[in-house]
Amino acid sequence: MKNAGIICGGFSSEFEISVKSATNIYTNFPNGYKPYLILLKKTGWFVKLDTGGEIKMDSSNLTFDLEGKVQKIDFAIVYVHGDPGENGKIQSYLDMIDIPYVNSGPLASQLSFDKWFCNQFLKGFDFNVADAIYLTEAKQEVNVDQVIERLKLPIFVKPCDSGSSFGIAKVNNREELMPAIDSAFAEGETVVLEAFLDGVEVTCAAYKSVTGIETLPLTEIISKNDFFDYEAKYNGLSQEITPARISDDLSAKIQGITSKIYGLMQLRSIARVDYMIVNDEPFIIEVNTTPGFSNESIVPKMLGVSKLSVRDFWTQILEAEL
Repeated sequence: MKNAGIICGGFSSEFEISVKSATNIYTNFPNGYKPYLILLKKTGWFVKLDTGGEIKMDSSNLTFDLEGKVQKIDFAIVYVHGDPGENGKIQSYLDMIDIPYVNSGPLASQLSFDKWFCNQFLKGFDFNVADAIYLTEAKQEVNVDQVIERLKLPIFVKPCDSGSSFGIAKVNNREELMPAIDSAFAEGETVVLEAFLDGVEVTCAAYKSVTGIETLPLTEIISKNDFFDYEAKYNGLSQEITPARISDDLSAKIQGITSKIYGLMQLRSIARVDYMIVNDEPFIIEVNTTPGFSNESIVPKMLGVSKLSVRDFWTQILEAEL
């Protein structure tokens, strides 16, 4: 029986959310494997026991001592939201120490993690994205009037290289722009200013089975806040409707686009692409290679509508990716 390590935690603001996602996968893990929950902290790697305790892991080879017997992780599922999992750093490290994993690789993870580079990459293949301005330095001089003239108000301000919704702001007037940029730079190294897309927000998940790329029913997102921020996402301040209330033809079109993106970016395991539909045209908001997977998250709700259990879902992924 192979030992599976579900790596979670990490160094970002989403530590606890990551643990919830990984715990749901652990609880519903496919039969025929022995799963272990691995907590990644600044102080090291730890195996979380069902009793609540933790065992220190040797991160050089992913081994640990359990009741006097050395256990070794045979393959991993990286479910760290944000740094250092969603950006591909853990995957690079696992490649170096020769531990297989079922996630998207380092290049795809790093590309999808950066909102600016990912959207510009997809724009090069004629996918629709919002008009945007890229900022590389916190003290960079910004001509506010030129920004507003080009992008128009309201404007979204986002840290490019952050996996969470922290630091994102919707700017409705001139005076809010510079404080929003400062807040975004507090969360990320680079910042993107995006034109507001006024439409219906939906998201589509894709994964790989032994028969090819599969897509799940679309979810429509209606935020009770001004937009789908951290509170809306994790504190119940949003309405998520699955399947989305759009035509079958438009749903199929977005599922087709999602499949193309999945293949083009060489994604693996589960991924989710968020869209804004404007006048029946889908615009890509971002690509997420480590979407939330707690019971309250969107993808498990998509699975529920598909009548596919979490266990069967991950069984399909492991059969394809391993």
